Amino acid sequence: MEHTIIFQPSGRRAHVPEGTTILDAARKLGVGIEAVCGDNLVCGKCRVKIMEGEFPKEDITSSIRHVGKVDEKEMEILKKKEKENNVRLACSTSVLGDVLVFVPEATRTGKQIISKAAGKIKVKIKPAVKKYYVELPPPSLEDPYGDFERLCQALEATFNLNKLSIDCRVLQVLPDVLRTGDWKATVTVWQNREIIRVQAGRVETNIGLAIDIGTTTVAGYLTDLITGEVLATESMMNPQVSYGEDVMSRITYCMLNEETGLKELQEAIIEGINTIAKNAAESVELSPEDISEMTLVGNTAMHHILLGINPEYIGLAPFAPALHKSMDIKAERLGIQILPAGNIHILPIIAGFVGADNVGCLLADTPHKRKKMTLLIDIGTNGELVLGNRDKLISCSCATGPALEGAQIEFGMRAAPGAIEKMRIDKKTLEPTYQVIGNDQWSDGQTDMQTKGICGSGIIDAIAEMFKAGIIKKNGRINTDLKSPRIRMEGIVAEYVVAWKRETAIDEDIVVTLKDVRAIQLAKGALYSASLIMMRKLGIKQFDRLAVAGAFGNHIDKVQAMVMGMYPDCDLDKVEFIGNAAGDGARIALLNVDKRREAHALAGKVEYVELALEEDFNDRFGEAMQFPHMFDKFPHVEDLLSPEGEGAS
Repeated sequence: MEHTIIFQPSGRRAHVPEGTTILDAARKLGVGIEAVCGDNLVCGKCRVKIMEGEFPKEDITSSIRHVGKVDEKEMEILKKKEKENNVRLACSTSVLGDVLVFVPEATRTGKQIISKAAGKIKVKIKPAVKKYYVELPPPSLEDPYGDFERLCQALEATFNLNKLSIDCRVLQVLPDVLRTGDWKATVTVWQNREIIRVQAGRVETNIGLAIDIGTTTVAGYLTDLITGEVLATESMMNPQVSYGEDVMSRITYCMLNEETGLKELQEAIIEGINTIAKNAAESVELSPEDISEMTLVGNTAMHHILLGINPEYIGLAPFAPALHKSMDIKAERLGIQILPAGNIHILPIIAGFVGADNVGCLLADTPHKRKKMTLLIDIGTNGELVLGNRDKLISCSCATGPALEGAQIEFGMRAAPGAIEKMRIDKKTLEPTYQVIGNDQWSDGQTDMQTKGICGSGIIDAIAEMFKAGIIKKNGRINTDLKSPRIRMEGIVAEYVVAWKRETAIDEDIVVTLKDVRAIQLAKGALYSASLIMMRKLGIKQFDRLAVAGAFGNHIDKVQAMVMGMYPDCDLDKVEFIGNAAGDGARIALLNVDKRREAHALAGKVEYVELALEEDFNDRFGEAMQFPHMFDKFPHVEDLLSPEGEGAS
């Protein structure tokens, strides 16, 4: 008997015989799990978590009862809390039923490549948190004034700061700190109104952390609040991926698990943020407590889950969020481990599916200050679009799904060593050649490339190349009439072989199936039809510039994306990849308090377009699913389109 096993966050899945250990299944699929003791139940490095419950998106019901019982050796290694949380050792846990397995960051052997590099920003340095050095006269019998009042008196006299309050935690240690520093101290003040830290002596360091919570990845930018320099960048897979790869899956998980679901997801993301804060601070020989403030962006679901707000209602019509405005909340209240009295500033949101991340993009790209008509597309698991200029801005959201990031693809995987990231197909021979992450060499069909799967940029290249070569017809069907050993039927499903078994590290052919093509069609059709409807709303036939945001956007080929019809035809010189603009916007808000007010005004200014209310959306969506489109012409890439692909139906 065989059972389904799915690994998260890689998204790899397979059918394995009953009794197969989780580690053996992982090895078969090329999922890297630490096992330095050679399966001898000694090192304890192969810890994984068995997910419990129904996961509709993955079409699986997973349970701890679907794996073998804990044996004596495993019992000795695992802590009590780990056993309570369904943590098991992959090397000794056998599969007895369908199971969803989450592989924690510390257990993974090959660190996934998450491109969330900080972009260049222009911003006047005006942080909410500033440090002031003061020297106080010590109290005496003649002058027994209180420590706090004495401190306020010095700050007012030296820096004209008045009517200051003080955080209770800081007040509790104030007497000791002042006397330890011989009445010389550095005072950290938030918004020129609250003392959030007092340190003995002179301390120059003043740092903050900007966080971008994506559905799939989380990135943090440790920033010098004096110079604006990015001191360290840390990123990781969003720990919530194990509960569902897209926003609706996580909302559904909360709904199906009313008592514990929201709490689990909230704890997962807070733990992830704390890991990023710790790693970033320690990389520059500081501690997380030295982080005085954090700014945070994310889509509306990520925003609600972080704050412990039930996200159910943003998943149901009319998709109303709990609030739109920005928030300031103490770090200790959320359990975020930076300076306990430090502030967490969460940027405002626009609508149920257009969140603070989109506001961050607007701060970074500034379409509201441009005369040129800009189409801004933030490509991720959830696609968010903004169209307009300084006169008017409209926005919308569409479900692109995780396919563009390599998930929901037969051999899809995240961007990690061994993933196909670039691909070309010879139109005459229909033979492919590709590059994998971690290897500059192009494949030749013979050499072992240690290929493990296809990442997001790789699947875009593959689909575009297959279409250009006529392997995929205009409607997305694979053309089985072509004579090539790489085009074959697997049962009733057509597929194209990208890499033969001899080239791979997973001991099987890597293929692109009709199902994979359909997943990409759904994603690109959503983006294209959303773009067209917004252009119609503003009464324009063409935009002046196309700004593509998101870490994924950095890696796709703009020509290949246009060949597929991911966005409307335009002069390719108009297409700009602006990187992780959401994260850049979070940094801008971190460095300048005026930009927070600007963000608040922007969120209220942008007009949200609900695509579900557009009567012809389904028609436009259906037309946009074809390659590159059912009717629209693409003169800027016309010479690249295959006559077979362009004309076939």
